[in-house]
Parts: sequence; C-alpha cells; structure tokens
Amino acid sequence: MDAQSNPSPAVLKADKRERSRLVQKIDPAFPGVRGLRDLWRGWRDFRELWLTVGLYDIRKRYRRSLLGPFWITVSVGTFILGLSFIYAPLVGGDMKSFLPFIAFGFIAWQFISQLLMDGCNVFIANGPIIQQLRAPLSIYIYQTVWRHLIILAHNFLIYVVVAVAYGIWPSFQTLLVIPGILLVCINGMSFGMLFGTLCARFRDIPPIVTTITQMMFLLTPILWRPDQIPGREFLYLFNPFFYLVQIVREPLEGVSPSLFIWAVAVGMTAVGFLVSLLFFSRFRNRIVYWL
Repeated sequence: MDAQSNPSPAVLKADKRERSRLVQKIDPAFPGVRGLRDLWRGWRDFRELWLTVGLYDIRKRYRRSLLGPFWITVSVGTFILGLSFIYAPLVGGDMKSFLPFIAFGFIAWQFISQLLMDGCNVFIANGPIIQQLRAPLSIYIYQTVWRHLIILAHNFLIYVVVAVAYGIWPSFQTLLVIPGILLVCINGMSFGMLFGTLCARFRDIPPIVTTITQMMFLLTPILWRPDQIPGREFLYLFNPFFYLVQIVREPLEGVSPSLFIWAVAVGMTAVGFLVSLLFFSRFRNRIVYWL
C-alpha cells in the first residue's frame, strides 16, 4: 500500500516524460496552443522581469537629462502645437476645437504607430538575449507594450494641459479610453507576434512597414476631420488605423465612439490576434535560428 501511495522519484519522472510526450503529440492538433503557452508563461513566470526591463529602457534613454522621460512629452507637445498653428487655418477650423482634436489624435497615433514599428524589431533588437536566455519569446512583446504604455502615460500630461486650457472636463465617456487603450495593447501584441516573426526572417519588411506607416499618417484623420472629404469616405472607412485612433481620441474629447467603431475595432482586434497567434505558434521555434 505504501509503495502504491508513494511512487518513487523514478516513477514520477517517467510519468512526467510521458505527459510531456502526450502534450507534444496534442500540440499539432490544436493550432495556437504553443503560442498561448508562450504568452501564459511570459505573463505568469516572467512578469517581474519585463516590467523591470521596460521601465529601465525608459530610464536609460534619458539618464542624466534634466527632465528625464518628460522630454518625450515636451517633444510631442511642441510638435502638436506647431501642427495646430499651421493646419487650423488651412482646414478652416479655430484653435479651440482643432487643437484638442489634433492633440488627442496625435497622442493615440504615436502610441499605435510606435507599437507597430517596434513590434517589427521586437525579436531582432533582442537577438543576443534570445540566443543566450531560454525564456518565452512573449516577454519581449510584453516589454515593448509596457514600455509604450509608460510613454503614453507621460504623454497624458498633454491631455491634462489641453483639457484645462479649453474646458474639456472628464466625464463618464472619458472612462471609455481604458478599453480603447486595452484594445490597442492587444493589437500591439499581435504586431509583435506577426510582424516580429516575419521581420526576423525577412529583414526588408521593417523599412517597408515604416514607409507605409508614414504614409498612413497622412491618410488617417489626424490632421483633418472625416467630414472634410465628402465623396472620399473610403480613405478612412477602410483604414484600420482610423478605428484604433477613434477609440482613444473620442473618449478623451468627452465623446462616446459609435457602436460601429467599437464593433469594427473589436472584430479587427480579435481576427488579428487569432491570425498572429497561429502564425507565431507555427514559427516561434525557428525565430532563434533567424536572428
């Protein structure tokens, strides 16, 4: 009875190996399992690591500077102010309505576009570490998203200044920015899984993505309003960046995004995450050899 109730270490080890073989056999029948396991292990076992490294990345970039990370805020704020003074007369708007529109839109655009471009290089930039450290690849994706969340938090100081200056007081609709940012973060993870894997294999993709992103800045309603281009609605209706920008910008303006915008953003996020997860699961074991 004692021998049966207390199996020996050799028996336990053999049982563990057998379960491992079964899992390896099951994996191919369930696409995405390997990617989900990688994401779960990165969140559960290495959360403290990527939280610390992401914060250190920001501190290292602005070490010994007077304002530290707030130089990001100053740079973005100055750019927004310059754009507002130039484009407000061109589009026939007044500063009171146009500056908040462009400020909140540009904050959202910076967050989204930087997640996309850094997602392309997430594995390339961490290549030496990946080749030496046996750890889930998702920790580098989490680190990238976390780093840009910190930058977004600094840029929210611009929102506070603009809101106070133009009397835009927070309301219940403003709280909708939280699910909006969450959806953008999920898309950031999808960018890392899909484009990070592709760019590790094909090094011509990052500059292509950068070029397309710069072009999309002009085609996305950041410097102009959707109602200013009658007859050309397709420029933003078929633009995925438009929906991601709107679910962040409109709550900051005190407006609730329409159900159509939420439906497209959620559907686009779900499909993008599923495709990226399947792709990441299929090729994640090859990434280390491509670096």
